[in-house]
This record gives sequence, C-alpha cells and structure tokens, in this order.
Amino acid sequence: MKPCFGILGGDRRQAELCRLLRRDGHTVHTFGLKEWLPDEDGAPEAAEGAPVVVLPLPVCGADGLFNCPDRKIDPTALLTRFSPEQLLLGGRVSDPMQLAAAEKGLTLLDYFAREELTVTNAAITAEGAIQTAMERLDRTIWGMDCLVLGYGRIGKLLCRRIQGLGGHAAVFARKPQDRAWASACGYEAVDLADMRRALSRFSLVFNTVPSLVLDAAMLERLPEDCLLVDLASQPGIDHEAAEAAGHTVIWARSLPGRLAPVTAAEAIRDTIYHILEERGGLV
Repeated sequence: MKPCFGILGGDRRQAELCRLLRRDGHTVHTFGLKEWLPDEDGAPEAAEGAPVVVLPLPVCGADGLFNCPDRKIDPTALLTRFSPEQLLLGGRVSDPMQLAAAEKGLTLLDYFAREELTVTNAAITAEGAIQTAMERLDRTIWGMDCLVLGYGRIGKLLCRRIQGLGGHAAVFARKPQDRAWASACGYEAVDLADMRRALSRFSLVFNTVPSLVLDAAMLERLPEDCLLVDLASQPGIDHEAAEAAGHTVIWARSLPGRLAPVTAAEAIRDTIYHILEERGGLV
C-alpha cells in the first residue's frame, strides 16, 4: 500500500511535489498552498494527520515563523499537532525545532541534509545563477572573465558551466586545498592577495560565501560595469557599497524554487523516496 502524504506550507516546489506524488499514485493532502493549488480546500486536519508529513524547504522563514505564505504559525506550536507515529520530513530544520520535536517524541528528519538533494539543489542554483546573469548582461559569457567566490558545491558547478559557455572562470577560495582542486580542474585559483590585484579585469562576479568577502574597498577595484550576483543566504557582498560604486548587484536567493520549481520538486520527491526505502516504507 502506497503511503499517504500531507504537505504543509512552502512555495511552488511543494505544490509541484503534490502533483508529482499524486501522479505516482499517492494520496496527498495539502494545507497552505492555495496560491499554487487554488482548488485545494486548505483544511489542515487531513494534511497534519497523514502518516508522512512533508514540511517546507526551509521549514521556517527569516522571521522564525513556519514557512506558510497565508498563515502566521509558530513552528513549536505546530509540532503539538503531530504524533510519534508520524514521520515528519522538513528542509533546513533549525536546531531549536529539532530539539522541540525530540522532546515531544517526534521523528523529524531533515531531507536537505541528504547529499543527493544538496548536490541537485546546487546544480539547479548554478544553472539559475547563469540564467540570472545572462538576463542582465548586454554581452555573452563567452570570452568573459568571471570570478566565483567560494568553491563549495555551487562554486564547483558554476565554474564548470562558465567554462562550458566559453567564459574564463577564476576561483577565490581561502582554503589552500580548495584552490588546489580548482587549479586541478582547469580554473584559475586565486587567494585574497591575488584577488585584490586582479579584480579590475572581472566583468561578472558570483558569490557563494555566506560572509562578507567584497567590502567597499574591494568593490572600488572592480570595473564600473561589473555585474555582481550574490547567491548566499547571508550577503558576501556589501550591497549598499556596490550600488554606491555604480555596480549592479542581484541578491539571487532561493533560485531553485523561483526558476526551476518542477526540477526542485522532483529532487525532493526522489530524496523522500530514498528516505522511505531506507526505513522500509513502500513508495
């Protein structure tokens, strides 16, 4: 017997996830998704009572409240509506919420902690970052000097796409091992001192580092028409200083949900299936 799912809150990714699960033959109850699923009744009881409950990515917004566009819900209060017999799955679950769930005897797993989802999410983000940049540029990436700040999952995949489009990717990474890997993969690797000297030749900068890298002094070294795309949850670029210096800066957060919700939902669905298979559930 296929499991029944409840999907609570989120954005278009969760709406697409609902459609995918139903296409696979599952019963799915939703709550808080009327913006994308207008025909849903939005009654919370059925969704909250399902054996498998899928919470958003992220579970909570920047205000600390549950990520539900049309409701203001305290996440700790939300947990009181579930029972230990249910499996709760959420993305980027905060430590306080994990602790609160454990105290109530609830099983709350973070599906975004799974490598298969974080890698796929990084690939979607890298492609979305390229799309975002190309929509604002008046020239091609082909032949362009591009700087990528950070060499994590997103940074690695961005460099590959830049080179694939004929651009020249340079990587700023603080760790020597990251610079060694970037160099071994065929990219220019720069440390902080090199970057200070080289900034004047970059027409496009992508930031993936969630802490300040480009301050006002560094930004002054960039060409006037340089485009800055900040992908980090916390700015790695001083946005006010960048705009004051005449640069265009785009804080391009949550690209998978905005630009590729179907692909993002497919990745979440597959990860959920992997979790259920490992727990002996039927998918």
